[in-house]
Amino acid sequence: MSTSDPSIVAGTDQTTTIAEPPDAPAESNSGPEPSGDHLPDPAPRRRRAVLTRVVTVLAAALVLGALTLPNRPWQLEPGTFLRIPLEALLVVALLLALPGRPRRVVAAVSGLLVGLVAVVKVGDIGFYSSLGRPFDLVLDWSLLGPAFDFVAESIGRPGAIAIAVGLGLVLLAVPVLTALSTVRLSGVLVRHRTATTRVVASLVVVWALLATFQARIVTGVLVADSNASTLVYEHASEVRERLADRKAFATEVGTDPFRDVPADQLLTGLRGKNVLIAFVESYGRDAVSDPEFASVQRVLDEGSQRLAAAGFASRSGFLTSPTIGGGSWLAHATLLSGLWIDNNQRHKSLLASDRFTLGDAFSRAEWRTVGVMPAVNQAWPEGEFYGYEQFYSGPDLGYRGPKFAFAPMPDQFAIHQFHERELVGPRDRPVMAELALVSSHSPWTKVPSVVDWDDIDDGEVFRQGIIGTPTAQARTGYRHSINYTLRTLISYVETYGDEDTVLVVVGDHQPAPVVTGDNASPDVPIHLLAKDPAVLDQIADWNWQEGLTPDANAPVWPMDSFRDRFLTAFGSTPSGPRPRARAADGRPAVASATAGSTAGWPGRCSSRGRVWCRWRCPRRWRPGRGPTARR
Repeated sequence: MSTSDPSIVAGTDQTTTIAEPPDAPAESNSGPEPSGDHLPDPAPRRRRAVLTRVVTVLAAALVLGALTLPNRPWQLEPGTFLRIPLEALLVVALLLALPGRPRRVVAAVSGLLVGLVAVVKVGDIGFYSSLGRPFDLVLDWSLLGPAFDFVAESIGRPGAIAIAVGLGLVLLAVPVLTALSTVRLSGVLVRHRTATTRVVASLVVVWALLATFQARIVTGVLVADSNASTLVYEHASEVRERLADRKAFATEVGTDPFRDVPADQLLTGLRGKNVLIAFVESYGRDAVSDPEFASVQRVLDEGSQRLAAAGFASRSGFLTSPTIGGGSWLAHATLLSGLWIDNNQRHKSLLASDRFTLGDAFSRAEWRTVGVMPAVNQAWPEGEFYGYEQFYSGPDLGYRGPKFAFAPMPDQFAIHQFHERELVGPRDRPVMAELALVSSHSPWTKVPSVVDWDDIDDGEVFRQGIIGTPTAQARTGYRHSINYTLRTLISYVETYGDEDTVLVVVGDHQPAPVVTGDNASPDVPIHLLAKDPAVLDQIADWNWQEGLTPDANAPVWPMDSFRDRFLTAFGSTPSGPRPRARAADGRPAVASATAGSTAGWPGRCSSRGRVWCRWRCPRRWRPGRGPTARR
């Protein structure tokens, strides 16, 4: 065909050039041809082209980053993002197969889901960093209020509001941006359909090979990635478990062998004794086993010697707490109720029940029961549930001294006020008290010093000797705070203890992973101190170790077993068959406890346990791989 033939070659992508007759005038719709001085500037067009490419690259980076972002903080390494997400390959293949409008709808929905998964991952990272576990989609929304209060107490309310608003805007923006990015990328993929199809087909083959050989760049993170799908499955499984757990917990609450024990058969081995149960905030196994916290161990060893010189003896072991890094109320509820309370759903169900707590037992046996919680600054109806006849919140204690980071007052002041109000002067009944001590609460930036008990007055004396620690030195601040609280308790027993004093000191949970490292043991130390030898004789079969420093061979119990063991040891006889021992996750134990082990943890996992083992099982923690070895 001649090039002057004005036609299109059918069935091909080529067209001929249509030649104008030589005498025909050229058509122009744009007026006179521009002169050399008036040519269009190509710079704006180049800038737009560059900007378009940059936006496309950023969109691709955002989507791939959201898919490859790990949900565990210890996996946040550059190599973690060098993965091939299977979900991305599947979505691209689907988009290529769809026509225009359906393709854009699917792209938008897929991008939105990718953004939501990224938000959940960020939540998991935050919860692993602070509580050693992932975000619970069913129950953890109720923790947002306490988290805000904690930040407000630490840096002030305006700062907390600014952080909350900023974080909320970011979390809302992520799904929107990933949806817009995916729609944009879908158009690019379709415009390069042939090349995209070849690349995706090749990557599918590469993904399969990498999956076969379990290739890794970062330990524990496969290059052939399906992290997003796994995350969705795990969280969906936990949602099902939470819904099923309500019925299971209702059965557990109703099984209580001590509920109907008469008063004259309760706690007969402690008649006339003042029994104090002191919860030490964030006092975990690491405090007595990590070589970097050797000063804590020295305080305990020296304290044992000083107390022995004053006529006191002590026994120590470990309890497995239901929580790590926070959620103190869950540990308090577990120890006092004899039930495994590892989430707020169980906690709320417990408070709505008539469960027989340790406070109820002492109250029925005619002790005066007292709760002291200096960190509480509002009405606390839980005190009635725990059986407390008298409750002291922070404002009730009349502190006028300086504030210490989260703690509104030093532990020494709270203990002194309790002693002056409840144990000084004539009394018609012995006292049982729960002391919730908070000087060792994070962020550990300001720690008081122990002062002479006679100088305490309204607390102004605590302005002297404040130990300040930068936020970045969390382990140092933590060590100072634990040392302070333990010295305070030892000094109290030396100063005010007598034949009728029985003190139980127990940690509520390990500190946050910023102190312990990843995969820390959930165990906490527990000590029982008394001057009357008959008290310690009654717990001889517990096989707890002498002194205040338990070692790796000390017995380990699930924390929910303490109530029944304590009541039984001191003369309370169950009125019915005792419930089967339970593992620390609330399931029946399948193996007996052994010293130094994760006692009571099941030897194999049920369908429910698979999620637990993947996320929380303390079997991941082993001596030699603890926080010291990992740092």
